[in-house]
Amino acid sequence: MLKKNYMCPVEALVDIIGGKWKMPIISLLFQGTQRYGALRQALPDVTERMLTLQLRELEQSGIVQRKVHAEVPPRVEYSLTELGLSLEPVIQVMLSWSEKYLCEIKQKADWWEELSNR
Repeated sequence: MLKKNYMCPVEALVDIIGGKWKMPIISLLFQGTQRYGALRQALPDVTERMLTLQLRELEQSGIVQRKVHAEVPPRVEYSLTELGLSLEPVIQVMLSWSEKYLCEIKQKADWWEELSNR
């Protein structure tokens, strides 16, 4: 599953869930199994090529599983593996930190703007 020998756990974490689209994909999959088209629709700014690449990387990392139904046209569904589901509390903590950070930065920006307008 791992592509290389990591020097530290942080490097592995960033490789597995880092990047612009992996966290949004994982967040959508916390809501349940999703078809490719639904993911594409929920993430309108991602290109098809990038979405496919990110899904493949998450699959190779053991975070996402892909199921192809033998239908015409083929129906492809993505869901989180047990390992992927175990990321939920980690991501919730990261989101909480991010909200706190954004609030703090906004307060500082508002303070600076108020100060410069005097």
